[in-house]
Amino acid sequence: MKQYSYEDDLDEVDLAILRELQADSSVSNVELARRVNLSPPATHTRVKRLEQLGYIRQYAALLHREKMGYDMLCFITVSLQIHQPEIVASFREAIGQMPEVLECHHVTGDYDYILKVATRNRQDLQRFLMDKLTPLPNIAHIHTRLVLTEVKSTTVLPLD
Repeated sequence: MKQYSYEDDLDEVDLAILRELQADSSVSNVELARRVNLSPPATHTRVKRLEQLGYIRQYAALLHREKMGYDMLCFITVSLQIHQPEIVASFREAIGQMPEVLECHHVTGDYDYILKVATRNRQDLQRFLMDKLTPLPNIAHIHTRLVLTEVKSTTVLPLD
């Protein structure tokens, strides 16, 4: 069985387009075309193809978390008591409805999930933990780690 690789669909121009859009998705098509050395219609066609193939999931404005008042960033590890499919699905659905949870990852090791959570302050974190997370059924353990300094945070994939 052949392993899928992005190299099957993408050439160097596509990768250049993706690099530019990761850096600034608000760039105009004309400017993007200039940067990748293509005509605007050819660039537009390639971008639409990249969207249709699913390489571009969405466009978003990345907000400055602290300027928006979310001074508390933490990572919360969660272990479930029972790992039956319906219980796991219920946990995932509940987490998906919590706006404080920026990311949720199912992981290997001592815990089942790692949550990246942003709150405005210590009181909001306490409310999140006590009113939203702890009451979920089948939670075995919750461990919270506060971020002291965010050393690196990026959404840019290395396309080399």
